Amino acid sequence: MRVEKLLEASAARHPDKVALVTDEARVTYAELNATADRLAGALRRRGVGRGDRVVVMLDNSVETVATLFATLKAGAVFSVMNPTTKGEKLAYVLNNCRAAAVVTQERLLPVVAGAVAQAPSVGATVVAGSAAEPAVRGGVGLHAALDEAPAAPAAPVGGEGIDQDLAMVIYTSGSTGSPKGVMMAHSNILCATRSVAQYLELTPDDVLLCVLPLSFGYGLNQIFTSCLVGGTVVLEKSFAYPAATLQKFERERVTGFALVPTIAAILLMRNLTPGQFPNLRYITNAAAALPPAHIARLREVFPSTRLYSMYGQTECTRTLFLPPDQLDVRPGSIGKAIPNTEAWIVDETGRRVGPGEVGELVVRGGHVMRGYWENPEATERALRPGPTPGERVLHSGDLFRADDEGFLYFVSRKDDIIKTRGEKVSPKEVENVLYDLPGVREAAVIGVPDPILGQAIRAVVVLAEDGCLTDRQIIAHCGRHLEDFMVPRSVEFRAELPKTDSGKIRRTEVQAEALRALEAAAPA
Repeated sequence: MRVEKLLEASAARHPDKVALVTDEARVTYAELNATADRLAGALRRRGVGRGDRVVVMLDNSVETVATLFATLKAGAVFSVMNPTTKGEKLAYVLNNCRAAAVVTQERLLPVVAGAVAQAPSVGATVVAGSAAEPAVRGGVGLHAALDEAPAAPAAPVGGEGIDQDLAMVIYTSGSTGSPKGVMMAHSNILCATRSVAQYLELTPDDVLLCVLPLSFGYGLNQIFTSCLVGGTVVLEKSFAYPAATLQKFERERVTGFALVPTIAAILLMRNLTPGQFPNLRYITNAAAALPPAHIARLREVFPSTRLYSMYGQTECTRTLFLPPDQLDVRPGSIGKAIPNTEAWIVDETGRRVGPGEVGELVVRGGHVMRGYWENPEATERALRPGPTPGERVLHSGDLFRADDEGFLYFVSRKDDIIKTRGEKVSPKEVENVLYDLPGVREAAVIGVPDPILGQAIRAVVVLAEDGCLTDRQIIAHCGRHLEDFMVPRSVEFRAELPKTDSGKIRRTEVQAEALRALEAAAPA
């Protein structure tokens, strides 16, 4: 089975059921499937074939979801980009995966057109919201493309494909500063989708509120799990307007809500009445662990709602979940392996460790990625031989410990990756942008504790002798070149940075000094 069959099966079972709700529309499964069919035909007419990559850069919308399924129906592979991605990074991704097509929206066209001009592989650019022919290579308005496409597209050249074909390449920050393309086959996505739907006990009656970007694996999973069971997704562009979003809990009778710690912190600032949302059956949290205090407060505000603490990575979608009945027993745990998955902890020699010992989490299951796109070195570091001949398991790069009953607790990252707003940020990627700014001699980017973001990005900078930059100038420069969640929230100026004998900046020491300063400045 392939991922697009989830949509097709739900459209066949209950064609008039509402699949998606947005501010602009209510779309049934039959309508969504028909739009995806026509768009698949339009992509094929423009040369997109089996295995080709289609980059999707749109706000959360009906068009985004239709494009994901249309790409798969065309036999191609989708890659979703955050709408705040800047031109340099988009051009890198287009060239790295040799994208055949881009689907975007009129608001983002200036950024996309500049990146497409640097990416010779792109033959088609489909633009939502554009009535005229867009001024970009291969440009066509989405509605014009749909109007010219047949209702039932021809089969992809080379056959319909199988579940071992690639479905998705999703780019994630890497420790080198260059994004890495995580390759997921149809079988990988379906394995994770079925497992999550199983432990959440999803049914066709569920209404999921998704405020997470669909460029984020956690957000994508809301779409796929709902399609699997024939539920409804209320799709928001973000959680930027909490009051308006909370109104939809009641109006749409939302039963499931996926959040990250940042959203939880904002939610708990609202003056909510316990029991205000009686239809809300469950809340999930992933991307980073919730502080125990937030867990306790969420349970007060949502007394009849089940709260699932979860852990996953782009490289495997989901790995662990804590059953709600364990929250009181072990609130700091992220649980045990999800159905049809194994997870264990190893030391630096690969030996499995016992309870209480800290080591790296290893993940085994059908949802583990195929590897990093055309990056064999990084793939070899992450995927290593497993228990059965020819099998590879994921070495997560995250340090965990287990209690006597096998429940797992997150300790820290092995590398320097910062988690902020539920997103991974490579310090190196931000540092590269800082070094492009005249007047910056040295820079180290660190994460510091933040009650809303989990970690806030701080740039620690040494200026050149003639440098006279301000923190506002540095932050503004980063804002012009980085996605919004990657932009430093603060800048600290120092006369020098600690270094190794070989001259490498000791980022861990920079962070330790910053944390000591924060602790000293904190009120007693």
